Amino acid sequence: MLKVLVVMAFLLVASSAGNFNQDATITWGGPRAQIQNNGQILSLSLDNTSGSGFESKNQFLYARFDMQLKLVPGNSAGTVTTFFLASQGPGHDEVDFEFLGNSSGQPYTVHTNIYTKGVGNREQQFRLWFDPTAAFHTYSIVWNSQRIIYMVDNTPIRVFNNYAANGVPFPTSQPMKMHASLWNADDWATQGGRVKTDWTKAPFTATYSNININGCIVSGTWNSCNGAVNNQAWQTQGLDANARNRIRWVQSKYMIYNYCDDFKRFPMGRPKECRLPRF
Repeated sequence: MLKVLVVMAFLLVASSAGNFNQDATITWGGPRAQIQNNGQILSLSLDNTSGSGFESKNQFLYARFDMQLKLVPGNSAGTVTTFFLASQGPGHDEVDFEFLGNSSGQPYTVHTNIYTKGVGNREQQFRLWFDPTAAFHTYSIVWNSQRIIYMVDNTPIRVFNNYAANGVPFPTSQPMKMHASLWNADDWATQGGRVKTDWTKAPFTATYSNININGCIVSGTWNSCNGAVNNQAWQTQGLDANARNRIRWVQSKYMIYNYCDDFKRFPMGRPKECRLPRF
């Protein structure tokens, strides 16, 4: 019994060792997706035939997901680079980090959205306060039973609280895998589709590094957290005073769209979560 508890605790704390060979599976794109440097780097490419993508080998029911990412440089208009969580089947749950490319010299748009039971429409968009193509930066999703937190270099940019008790759907029951992809979306991604992908610049390449997932692995009815000591920081992570100041700074200076402020979109009244405390 002691050995079982030790194994369970190990799985909880170290569900990912930070190596793409061990933690990820290339799902589409063929040779456009390549694991390099003994599993430390995974590059995705897009050409005028196909994009590419990968997913985590395990699925999770609550976890913290960290990924370092260097986005497509130069003229990336029309391209979308992603890092997101998704469950399988109809009525799926999904937590999106999407990076919408732009013309050279123009900033990327960070597009976030949350789906519960197949319904999204919770978009928030941001600019970044640095060049995301010049170096690796860390993008994180914390998903626990109380909230979802999006972070960039450990600075929170968005929080979606669990207000299920108030009638707001929240993903609590469907395990999700981590996914990543690079694909063409020039019908909508850049300036509403007005700027198209320049295929003379192809192939476009985004690079992922330092995958790190700490969470509850689910396989069938088995959950690695059942019976384990649930004392990891991510399991109850919220925003302290410093984090609340940081998210206010980001949202006041770098948020460019918030569905909660789009009164024309919701003439009958804003969604319920928009009328509850944000963080």
